[in-house]
Amino acid sequence: MSNLFSGLEAFGLGKMSDLDVYASEDKNNKSGEDSAEASEKEKIVEADFLFDKSYTCPVCEEEFKVKTIKTGKIKLISADTDLRPKYQNVDSLKYDAVVCPHCGYSALNRFFNYMTSTQAKLIREQISASFKGINEECDEYTYDDAIARHKLALVNTIVKKSKISERAYTCLKTAWLLRGKAESLPEDTKDYDEQMKQLQKEELEFLVNAYEGFTDAFSKEMFPMCGMDEYTVTYLLADLARRTGKHDEASRWISKVLIARNANERIKAKARDLKELLKNK
Repeated sequence: MSNLFSGLEAFGLGKMSDLDVYASEDKNNKSGEDSAEASEKEKIVEADFLFDKSYTCPVCEEEFKVKTIKTGKIKLISADTDLRPKYQNVDSLKYDAVVCPHCGYSALNRFFNYMTSTQAKLIREQISASFKGINEECDEYTYDDAIARHKLALVNTIVKKSKISERAYTCLKTAWLLRGKAESLPEDTKDYDEQMKQLQKEELEFLVNAYEGFTDAFSKEMFPMCGMDEYTVTYLLADLARRTGKHDEASRWISKVLIARNANERIKAKARDLKELLKNK
């Protein structure tokens, strides 16, 4: 899994590139003027959907601001089979990881404020001591910015010994960003085919880790899990299994959704669509 934490060197955390995501105490005791104008227009549009939100870091207690999506102004246009949302004009996923520029603590927005004194101590010792800071002098985040932030958030989940589901969800969000970067990569990019191959390979590694983590959490943690009920997670596991080549496991997870009495019709319809997709493949 050598690709998972590539890019952390910029934060001074290159030494953490060989971390095991699920290590635990139990385990380890387009070109030309037209496209340039279009690109500039797109940047302006994305910035219009952002604002600076203030946070107080639960580790170092310093105040800071990060770019955040104005949720009331974005429009959902579709979703991938693994529930990745797609919004008009902006990829809101790029702004989900919150990073304290003072100490290096980072987490997905929904988990950021949850912190014990023991976790804070671990982060100060293993993250803050080496953290070099982060550049906030920008109007919006590129995919590379966002991916690096999410990888930093993943390192933090490992250091603070967070729930397996938080680690899995962070892996899933990072995979979605890699997919978004691949989809937005201009075809005239130098070494386009090689870059696409690398992005797809890295996405798959994060999806594999997400599947592993959610599978483990499914049997150990209570629902709701990362804002999802049991049947949504079951469906998600089915598609993650399909995307990572585990077709027999995907079929088993799909069946669990379809026979569940309490699963709503929306998630059952998704499961039926996924069953057809799997059968056709």
